[in-house]
Amino acid sequence: MENGKLVIFSAPSGSGKTTIVRHLLKVFPGALGFSISATSRPKRGVEENGKDYHYLSPEEFKKKVDAGDFLEWEEVYAGACYGTLRSEVESIWAKGKAVIFDIDVEGGLNLKNQFGKNALAVFVMPPSIKILEERLNSRSTDSPESIARRVAKAEAEIRTSELFDTSILNEDLAHALKKAEKVVGEFLNCEPAK
Repeated sequence: MENGKLVIFSAPSGSGKTTIVRHLLKVFPGALGFSISATSRPKRGVEENGKDYHYLSPEEFKKKVDAGDFLEWEEVYAGACYGTLRSEVESIWAKGKAVIFDIDVEGGLNLKNQFGKNALAVFVMPPSIKILEERLNSRSTDSPESIARRVAKAEAEIRTSELFDTSILNEDLAHALKKAEKVVGEFLNCEPAK
């Protein structure tokens, strides 16, 4: 497997992309390294700095933007910026691995546009907006206002799914995981670990 490949999983919040990415990291341990995004939002629940995100103050985030330290970044929700640190990606490539991302839709498309055929962009499709809303409510990590914002955003994000290389319907998780293994294995030209 060559350096310089990116595997991008994007989806509306609550679609299951994080579950799929964690599974792929287990079944392709020697081939994939996870890109930890940076964010200016505060930690939620049991999240850990350097594991879930690189947590930066809004001032630190802006300094890194101004210094050109991000491959891509955006203000996803008011006051909450997210981005991909160039150093994070280069560190994974230096280990001879492809970089896997669990990233919002706009960020995923931005990376796909930058890296072209070296990037596989996968859209994880929720079964329906209603089920997506139920999943977000069951997580108990967001306020009702935040959930309403995420659901409204999801409707727009779903309309961009045809801009991705492929999409995976996450109605049945076992089926979605198998499909993810197949498309990633073909892109990386390697077999999942048994």
